[in-house]
Amino acid sequence: MNLPRAWLPLLALGLAGSLPAAEATPVLQQALAAEARGDTRTALALFRQADALQPDDAFILQKISRQYSDATGETTDVAEKQRLCREALAYAQRAVALQPASAVNVLSLAICYGKLGLYSDTRTKIEYSRHVKEYAEQALVLDPNYDYAHHVLGRWNYEVASLGLGTRFIVRLIYGGLPPASTAEAVRQLQRAVELSPRLPSHRVELGFALLADGQPEAARLMFEQALALPRVEKHDDEAFARARAALSKLG
Repeated sequence: MNLPRAWLPLLALGLAGSLPAAEATPVLQQALAAEARGDTRTALALFRQADALQPDDAFILQKISRQYSDATGETTDVAEKQRLCREALAYAQRAVALQPASAVNVLSLAICYGKLGLYSDTRTKIEYSRHVKEYAEQALVLDPNYDYAHHVLGRWNYEVASLGLGTRFIVRLIYGGLPPASTAEAVRQLQRAVELSPRLPSHRVELGFALLADGQPEAARLMFEQALALPRVEKHDDEAFARARAALSKLG
């Protein structure tokens, strides 16, 4: 049974964290600069150096997790993608163990489970999809105004709600089903993400897809157009722009 890949968040979203300037060592400053310019390999090497100099720092561990996750987009080898996802998850788990009240750390778990699920068997995909929802909701409890947590939960809702009846029946029959999801909830969550961070194209792109799933094509068209009018902010915005252009092309 082929379950839609897209129901799981595919990208390591731009998880923002705060670090007092006094704690930013020269190596860490260089790592953050490399991350900001989208140089994942350099950022990973530098964050790992920072980890060696300042071990068991939750901020640094989460940053390492993100670089491993981002690196999956730079290889076509499935086994290597799996390895990178496992590394990302392991570092995210360490960050949460050290700082469980951080919404950024908790959402990292949701994203890592989503990406690792892409390379897993069907039963594991279902299990990891539940984790995506669970940890996104936990992140929102910790920070109700965390835009990326709203983004992940919104995307999870529209992808799961869009599964065909036959697929949903098989998932429920064999694997115990998935938590309830709705396109209306997806729209609500993604609208909140846009309200919180209106300059981020990815939020508007996902809201466009949620609106499409909810049967609102004209509202979706407007959202895609608004996203494409925004400047690139993050490494993965190019992919978001491409998805928006493809969706507009289909809308005609």
